[in-house]
Amino acid sequence: MDTRRKPESATHDADAAHAQSAFRSLDHAKDAWIGHATGGLSPAALTLALSDWLIHMFAAPGKQLELVSLAARQARELLGSPYGVATPEAPLPEDSRFRSPAWQAMPFCYWQQAFRLTEQWWCAATHEVPGTTRHHEDVVSFTARQWLDLFSPNNFALTNPEVLQRTAETFGANLVQGACNALQDAWRAASGQPSAQAQQFKPGVEVAVTPGAVVFRNHLIELIQYRPSTPKVAAEPVLIVPAWIMKYYILDLSPNNSLVRYLVDQGYTVFCISWRNPDEQDRDLGFDDYRRLGVMAALDAISRIVPEAKIHAAGYCLGGTLLSIAAAAMANDHDERLASVTLFAAQTDFTEPGELQLFIDESQVYFLESMMWQRGYLGGDQMGGSFQLLRSNDLIWSRAVHNYLLGERAPMNDLTAWNEDSTRMPFRMHSQYLRELFLNNDLACARYRVDGRPIALRNISAPMFVVGTERDHIAPWRSVYKIHHLADTDITFVLTSGGHNAGIVSEPGHANRHFRIMSTAEADLSVGPDEWVAAADLQEGSWWPAWEAWLDAHSQEAHVAPPRIGLSDVQNPILAEAPGDYVLQK
Repeated sequence: MDTRRKPESATHDADAAHAQSAFRSLDHAKDAWIGHATGGLSPAALTLALSDWLIHMFAAPGKQLELVSLAARQARELLGSPYGVATPEAPLPEDSRFRSPAWQAMPFCYWQQAFRLTEQWWCAATHEVPGTTRHHEDVVSFTARQWLDLFSPNNFALTNPEVLQRTAETFGANLVQGACNALQDAWRAASGQPSAQAQQFKPGVEVAVTPGAVVFRNHLIELIQYRPSTPKVAAEPVLIVPAWIMKYYILDLSPNNSLVRYLVDQGYTVFCISWRNPDEQDRDLGFDDYRRLGVMAALDAISRIVPEAKIHAAGYCLGGTLLSIAAAAMANDHDERLASVTLFAAQTDFTEPGELQLFIDESQVYFLESMMWQRGYLGGDQMGGSFQLLRSNDLIWSRAVHNYLLGERAPMNDLTAWNEDSTRMPFRMHSQYLRELFLNNDLACARYRVDGRPIALRNISAPMFVVGTERDHIAPWRSVYKIHHLADTDITFVLTSGGHNAGIVSEPGHANRHFRIMSTAEADLSVGPDEWVAAADLQEGSWWPAWEAWLDAHSQEAHVAPPRIGLSDVQNPILAEAPGDYVLQK
């Protein structure tokens, strides 16, 4: 072997790698530039989906005849009544656009009926096209729905009877007020400022007011320890791991609907992680950094404050996914500090992630990576836009009609104000999350690695309490339910009314709430989600008391004096009063 050529070869390899990096940077820069115009949606992914659908549609004469037959039948239905229009159908339960009696008068009943029949036709046209990839079908159907929602007769002043009636009553004042609202919102969006209503809910003043102190801080988290409100507390403290896609105080909103305050009042020592809002300097933070500097650092700090005590850990959304990874890794290390694991609307198997999968394929992930590559993070505005598209009727067009055509500002509550307090996602972490969990489903397949070793959820021995919500479009409850097939421990599963956020913020006394609950022992046979629903007990009210009773059953019977606030082995045990500094980062 000619060793004299090694330095030249190494130099050549380094030059080639540098050139390749430059070429990839050019690709990223191009996609990032396009992303600003498309709102983060990949044109390539959309083109692939449309091409797949069109090619198979043209190759399916039977499907074409089916659509022609459907169009003819709808035309007869629309024009076949003695008065020239069909009797309007009742609006679908989830669609509130045409519920007003004003829509039943001519010509509005004709317009809304024609629109609804068009929706039905496009639904048939974009589904069950022989040979089309299921994901591409979903993308085309979603795209068609967005265009249809845009051109709904409800969205235009001249075809919306409620707007016409309000305009006549106010002599056009509603349209003037709506124009003012539109200008205010445009200025707010351009300047990055929250709405005036949202600013009325300030963390530490109106929301996030449960008394507590920041007792530990590193680059990624502040750990809040809440002050006790009872003379005795459970021996096992509770650690809450919220998602870093949101500010933690969704679990500590107003005093009446704060899960944190509820637990404190029930006699628990509660700790909660408040995540740093990352910026471009944090682009290289990885998913494992969130585990080490987040969950594990918090557990270590709690173990110093409450030595020898086991810990009830609860994770919400992405925080629950991270907690399940941390718990499985702890099992590998024979770390038995967890008394129980609770997951709120958290997925561990990503084969059925709901409508979010519309934005997750190789092309779309690469496109998102390019946008994050440029900025170093994924902005909250980009994530919020994707979530709004999933429920465009409720979150975009209905609000636009009320704000700009009717000239009304819907009153804001603490939950909607929190929703405007967005956060960012570091480039490296979010890329790893999308690829390893969403695309590859490594966690469910026991391929996900921590410290170089694969982890398996079946190794978690701590009992689990898992909550899914009926109308969750981010973590569908059937996907959350799959923990039954992955973990080999006792699982109590709750299916509660509401969506991803409102179903979790479901305090006692909240009207029109219900939930189903059933426990499955480690040795029990596994059943599917539909069989589970048929067998589970249906109860009215909030699921919070059921969780608290479950925590109590998995805690020591004897309660103890509350632990001191903060670390005993540091000079300044209290770093700041709750809610701390990280939650205020914009």
